[in-house]
Amino acid sequence: MIISETSLINSIITEGAKKVISDLRFLELEICKWKTSPTRLMQIAGEKYYGNLHDILDRKRTVIGAGGILTEVTNLPNNLIIDNQYAKVVDQKVNYLVGKPFTISSKNKLYDAILQEYFGKAFMRTAKNVVEDSLNQGVGWLYVYYDDKGNIAFKCIEAYEIKPFWSDSEHNILECAVRLYSVEVYKENETVEVVEKVEVYSTGGIDRYILETGRLIPDVDNPHSNYFKVGEIDYNWDNIPLICFKSNSKEMPLIKRVKSLQDGINLMLSDFENRMQEDARNTILVLENYDGENLGDFRSNLSQYGAVKVRTSDGGKGGVSTLTVEFSSENFQAILKLFKSALIENARGYDAKDDRMSGNPNQMNIQSMYSDIDLDANGMETGFKAAFEEILSFVNAHLKTSKKGDYLKEDFDLTFNRSALINISELIDNCKKSVGMISTKTILKNHPMVEDVEKEMTTMAAEKKKDLEDYGAFPLEAAGGVGNAPGTGNAATTTE
Repeated sequence: MIISETSLINSIITEGAKKVISDLRFLELEICKWKTSPTRLMQIAGEKYYGNLHDILDRKRTVIGAGGILTEVTNLPNNLIIDNQYAKVVDQKVNYLVGKPFTISSKNKLYDAILQEYFGKAFMRTAKNVVEDSLNQGVGWLYVYYDDKGNIAFKCIEAYEIKPFWSDSEHNILECAVRLYSVEVYKENETVEVVEKVEVYSTGGIDRYILETGRLIPDVDNPHSNYFKVGEIDYNWDNIPLICFKSNSKEMPLIKRVKSLQDGINLMLSDFENRMQEDARNTILVLENYDGENLGDFRSNLSQYGAVKVRTSDGGKGGVSTLTVEFSSENFQAILKLFKSALIENARGYDAKDDRMSGNPNQMNIQSMYSDIDLDANGMETGFKAAFEEILSFVNAHLKTSKKGDYLKEDFDLTFNRSALINISELIDNCKKSVGMISTKTILKNHPMVEDVEKEMTTMAAEKKKDLEDYGAFPLEAAGGVGNAPGTGNAATTTE
C-alpha cells in the first residue's frame, strides 16, 4: 500500500494533449474553467442555502415604469423573508441516516477492538459532517492524514474546493485531485490580501502553488510534501487519500432539485407581508376630472402612490372616490402549502405533521410516511459502505506499517442505525407473540428497547442464574423433596 518518496505528479492528461500543452498549463486551464462552472456554483449554492443565504436577500422592489421598463423603487415595503425548508430536509436526511451512532464490527475480536478505537465518537461526528456535505454539494470529501502526534486522522474538505480527475467514467478511481481555497494574508502595510492557494494531490504527494491571474506559481514556503513519515523517511500512499462520499450516482446537490420551490416559498411569504403592510394599496383612490397621464407614469404612480386620475365625458366637477382591491390570504396559504408539499416530495423527505400521524398511528402508516426518505437512504448507504472500504484500506495499511497487525484481508460489517419514529407498543406486542416461534436472539434484535443484543443476552443469563441460586437457597424436606419458602405453603417445582 506504500511506495517510496517521489516528487513527480501523476500524469493527468492524455499523451496527445502532452504534445500540445504542459501538465502545469493544463491544470491552469482546468482550474479557471472549473471555478465558474455550473457544477461548482451549484455546490456553493447548496452551502449558501443551508446557511440561510438565499436569493431572496438580493431581491429589489420594482414597478413598471416609463416604456414598460421595470424600475426599482424604495418607498414600498420590501420584506426579505426566508422559511428554510431546504435546510430542514437536509437535517432530516442526515439525522435519519447517521443521527444515531453507526455500528462497525468484525468477527475478529482483536480487529473489532481496533475498529472501535479508530471509529469512535470523534469519527462519527466527522462522518455526519461529510454526509451533510454530500447532500448540500452532491459529494463529500474525507481526507486521511497524520496528525502532529503521528496518529492517523480524518477531516472533511468542502466539495467546492476539490476538482477531481477520474480515470473511469463511473468516477470510482481517482487519478488526481486539485484543491483550490482562499486565505487572508497580512501585508507589510497591515492590509489584508486574499490569496488563492492550490494543492495538487497525487500518488507522488502534494504539490502546492499560488494562483495569480490564471497562472500557477510554486509556493516557495512549502512547494512539495509527502503524505507521512516512518522514522526519518517520507512515504506516499499507493492511492490518493481522498475519499468521495456520493449522495447519489449523478453527484447532484439536493438544492438542484428544490431550489425553485424554496425560492417560491420565500417569495410567497415576502409578498404576503408586503401586501399586509401596503394598506393603502387595498384601496385605490380615483381622482375624477383631473389631468390625465401616460400609461408609464400611470403604472408607476399606481404602484407607488395608489391613485388613479380620470376624466369624465361630461366634464363635471372634480371628486375623489375609491376602488377596492380584494386581497385573499387564503390564496397565499394554499400556494404556500403546495410549495412546501412539493419540496418535501422532490427532496424525498417526510412531513412529520402528515395526517397519517394523527391519533395512534400503526407501524404501516409510519413506514408509509418514511418510504421516500428510506428509499433514498438505501442508495446513500450503498455508496457510503463502498467509501468505508476505501477508508479501511488506509487504516489497515497504517496498522501494518506501524507493526500493529496485518488485517488487510479481514472483513467488517457496517450498520447504519436509522432514526425513525416507531410504534413501540405494537413492536413489543409482536415480540411477545414471537416467543417460541423464533430464537430469543432474533426477538431481542427486533425489540425497540434493546440496543446491544449480546449485552442484553448476557444480562438476562446472569439474572436467570441469580434467580436459580436464590431458589436453590430454600431448604428441601428430606422426605418429600419439596422446598418450603418461609411463611408459605408447598412450592410447586418448575423445570426450564
